[in-house]
Amino acid sequence: MPSTVFPTLRYRNAAKMINWLCDVMGFQCQLVVNDEDGNIVHAQLTLGTGMIMIGSERDDEFSMLQKIPAVLGGTTQSAYVVVKDADAVYARARKADADIVVEIKDEDYGGRGFSVRDPEYHLWNVGTYNPWKDMGGD
Repeated sequence: MPSTVFPTLRYRNAAKMINWLCDVMGFQCQLVVNDEDGNIVHAQLTLGTGMIMIGSERDDEFSMLQKIPAVLGGTTQSAYVVVKDADAVYARARKADADIVVEIKDEDYGGRGFSVRDPEYHLWNVGTYNPWKDMGGD
């Protein structure tokens, strides 16, 4: 497999967020691993050829390194999600009463997009701009 990147996120209620990310953002749930208490220790969600990995907030070694936005009082990074139809994702986000923080608009550098916070305050940028296309990719 060629080198790639998989963003990882933690959530207080990972099960609820899997549903939200699939329903609103268009991800597909590929794998969910629960612990003996039913908490999600690892989940893989795909969107096209991309993937994110998420899990429930818990008391473990990794949680000492990565905090959820509610604990930090904000975010320190965000993901850009390339979609074919940003207006359709925007409409689903509006219907879900998501916190749209940047309204949908055409960008000067190309593409159309918006920014939204999920119910646990992770910041997502959604748009049609595909930097790979300018480099000869898909």
